[in-house]
Amino acid sequence: MADFSWAPRSPLEHALVAGRHGASSIEAGVSLTEIRNFDLIQVMARRGQAAELAKAAIARFGVAAPDAPKAIQAQDATLIWSGPDQFFVLSKGGKHTMQTLGPALSGPASLSDQSHARVVVSISGAKARTMLAKLSSIDLHAGAFPTGAAAATSMDHTSVTLWRGNDRADGLAVFRLLVFATFAESLWHTMLDSAAEYGVAVSHSEEF
Repeated sequence: MADFSWAPRSPLEHALVAGRHGASSIEAGVSLTEIRNFDLIQVMARRGQAAELAKAAIARFGVAAPDAPKAIQAQDATLIWSGPDQFFVLSKGGKHTMQTLGPALSGPASLSDQSHARVVVSISGAKARTMLAKLSSIDLHAGAFPTGAAAATSMDHTSVTLWRGNDRADGLAVFRLLVFATFAESLWHTMLDSAAEYGVAVSHSEEF
C-alpha cells in the first residue's frame, strides 16, 4: 500500500528559492518573504446581522472589526477588511480557527477557512513601493496609504488583498498581500521580475 502524507505544503514550495536574486552588486532594495503556517478565516455578516457581528467581534478580539479598507491589529490576530460587512482573521498558533471562532461569531456571520486557499507574502525594502507601482494602480505613498490601510485590488491582473503593516525597525514600510494559492506562483515570478533591477532578498518565515 502506498504511503500518503497530509503535511501541508506551500504553493510556492518549488518557485521560492531563498537567497539573493536580480542585481547582486547593490544592497537588496526589495525583500520578498512568504509567511507560512498561518490561520486565515473569512468572516461575512449574515443579512441584516452586521451590527451584531460588530458587537461579537469586539467581544472576541477586543477591537472593532474594520468597516472600511484597513487592517486592524488585535492582540493575537490581524483583522483585514475584505469587502462590505466582511473581513479576514489572520493569526498563528491555532488561536483563531473555525473551531475556536465558530461559537463566538457563527450566529451573526458565515465563516470560511481560507488557510490553505491563500498565500501571504510580506514585501519591504527601500524599493518596495517602486516595485509595487509597476504592478498595481494603488497609490502607496505614505500620505495616501498609511500604516493599517488596505485594499482589495489586482496586481498584474490577479486579485489580491493588499495592506500596509507596521514599519520595519529601520523605518521602511512593510506591505502584505493575500493571493489565491492557484495564482501565487505566477504572481511570485512577476514580482521577482519586477524587483530584479533593485536586487531581491527572498526568504520564507513562520513569523509575521
